[in-house]
Amino acid sequence: MSLRTGLRIGLVGCGRWGKNILRDLLSLDCEVHVVAQDLESKGNAQENGAHEIVERLSMLEHDLDGYVVAVPTTCHREVVEQLIPRGKPVYVEKPLTSDTADAAKLVDLGRGRLFVMDKWRYHPSVNAIRDIIGSGHLGRLRALSLRRSQWGSVHSDVDPIWILLPHDLSIVLHLLGDIPEPLFATCLGEKDWLSALTVYLGKEVPVSIEVSSLSAQHERILEAVFDEGTVTMKDDQPGHLLIRRVAKPGGEIELQDVDGSLPLLLELQAFLDFLCGGEPPMSSVEEGQLIVQRVEQCRRLALGRIGSGESESPVNRLK
Repeated sequence: MSLRTGLRIGLVGCGRWGKNILRDLLSLDCEVHVVAQDLESKGNAQENGAHEIVERLSMLEHDLDGYVVAVPTTCHREVVEQLIPRGKPVYVEKPLTSDTADAAKLVDLGRGRLFVMDKWRYHPSVNAIRDIIGSGHLGRLRALSLRRSQWGSVHSDVDPIWILLPHDLSIVLHLLGDIPEPLFATCLGEKDWLSALTVYLGKEVPVSIEVSSLSAQHERILEAVFDEGTVTMKDDQPGHLLIRRVAKPGGEIELQDVDGSLPLLLELQAFLDFLCGGEPPMSSVEEGQLIVQRVEQCRRLALGRIGSGESESPVNRLK
């Protein structure tokens, strides 16, 4: 029998993504109590088998084992501030907040008990690349390149950069152990609503990230460049990594099989294990704060270049 059997979890929010969280918590034998305010969320909770549905957070029972927060980003601080005094661990969807001051306050409130749901840190392919970095089988890691593109965004409270960029920054954190300072950034959009952003970070291991909600195709790509080859993760090649070796310049692409487990389920398993006395999940509230800081830095850097009319390339900038 699983140690997680019978855990009682409060889920705040049951919208487009919250219903998936509910589904997976139930598959892990949890009793899930849902806070749902609008008709769609209530319908999701009911259709997916919530144990209890209430309209206000204050109506949730106080003896639950832990809480998962899946409300709009701009509501994260308010909800977390109400949950932390209950004394139980809280797992909040990324990003932690969309404001550095709010993130700092949540660090003070939730240190050791508040964690961020960065699901890409649990992605089997990302972890397979991390293992390759650690093994040294392809030599030293020389660079990382990440691209995340789609058409439009279903979020109305924050722009697509706040939804897309934290995913890739969490991958960088997972692979490098830190998120380097941004050196150059450019964007498309207005000051308060950016639709696309390209950023270059770091010098020791250069990192390039491109995120966009203006693309005609949905694409998720991570490439790690090593001394002896390149490893690529693509969303149209699930269950595999693509490897090209320098020693075989004309050779075929090697396929490395990876586990097909879904990252959302894996990160929820980690949280539930923590509630049962296991290791804390990734990411800590402090790491969530770092991601918020880096997103704001990237935005300021990109908007500053637009305001100054600069057109200098990142290559010239580094000379």
